[in-house]
Amino acid sequence: MSETVIEVAGLRKRYGDFTAVDGISFDVRKGEVFALLGTNGAGKTTTIEILEGYLKATEGTARVFGHDPADRGPLRSRIGLVLQESGLFGDLSAAETVAAWRRFTSNARPVAEALDLVGLTGQAGTRVKRMSGGERRKLDIALATLGHPELLFLDEPTTGLDPEARRRVRDLVRDLAGRGMTVLLTTHYLEEAQELAARVAIMDKGRIVVHGTMAEVLGQGSGRVAFELPDGVVPEGLPVGESGTLTVTGRRCVIVTAEPESVAHAVLGWAQSRGVRISGLDVRQATLEEIFLDVAETSGQEVRT
Repeated sequence: MSETVIEVAGLRKRYGDFTAVDGISFDVRKGEVFALLGTNGAGKTTTIEILEGYLKATEGTARVFGHDPADRGPLRSRIGLVLQESGLFGDLSAAETVAAWRRFTSNARPVAEALDLVGLTGQAGTRVKRMSGGERRKLDIALATLGHPELLFLDEPTTGLDPEARRRVRDLVRDLAGRGMTVLLTTHYLEEAQELAARVAIMDKGRIVVHGTMAEVLGQGSGRVAFELPDGVVPEGLPVGESGTLTVTGRRCVIVTAEPESVAHAVLGWAQSRGVRISGLDVRQATLEEIFLDVAETSGQEVRT
């Protein structure tokens, strides 16, 4: 069992009669990327602020490296924060920004090492105001990792970036995790969470409603088996699995099922037994975005992803 970095048990946060976080429990293990997701107002930001030490819980416990996160002293050097809104000074260069931050950071990396870690060596002399959004985000991460933290909080790290910049930041996060850093990620880009996270928790109305490894979570959704039948072939008797549904549009058949792999095998068997050749077979599990949207629809909330 990997070392536990974050432990949350029965955590509640109330503001008067309003309960923002309602008895949640989860843990984050050393060296993993853990995605904490939720619709706007689901309680994830409150949870993160408790773990970062900015808020006190009403009930339950939160521990980071075994400490109450409100006790910032023992944790300051072990945690890095990348907030959604950065506070960089536009007239400083990337190297000057890192040099300024080093004055307030114990055990800080050398400037060149900090920039190299995030792929900004070539932009060392570039003023922040002239850097692209992706470069500024990398600089945020360079500052957050300056003191060799063991745990990194990433709050919407790629919001507002173009697809290429988002890819580069994702690659950087993957590299940091590969070096043994633990990452707690919040994001509205569900494909980003699906690509990076080993485990995930989805919150709704202050509670965790979906929780597990990425494979376990994706397995809770409905996958799809899609293919085309030859002209004149009727899809009578097509196997759709338990509780599966079949939609036929022209020659195109789509089966929505919780067991896409086994249904695909059954469909191939059905076709072989009838001497039918199907084409364009596409088998896939549910995506994290589909599961997230199912949670939102059940809750009746409007979401952005």
